[in-house]
Amino acid sequence: MLRKQEKNAVTRGIILAIGWGWGLDRFYEGDKKGGILSIIGWGIIFTSFLFLKCSGIEYVDGVKDYSNYSPNPLIVLPLIAGLYGIYLIIRKGFRLAKQFENAED
Repeated sequence: MLRKQEKNAVTRGIILAIGWGWGLDRFYEGDKKGGILSIIGWGIIFTSFLFLKCSGIEYVDGVKDYSNYSPNPLIVLPLIAGLYGIYLIIRKGFRLAKQFENAED
């Protein structure tokens, strides 16, 4: 059977894998402020992709015409924030894996 520390690491890892976008891992750890900020942050990132989409794409007879294609330069901001968030999630996942590996009797 798994020891208490191992069970804790596995539970936190599962919650991180399933509910990272809703901050469930932070709520589980008792960090309500971090959980709410996680929800707000990921919400801003995902909704900004809807509003900062590329302009100038025209449809001609059902085919996209890329001659007037002009991407919105502000799309870089949510991309950077999203990549940083993914980095934090992966880093936390590795920390939980090390916690599971280093669990003692």
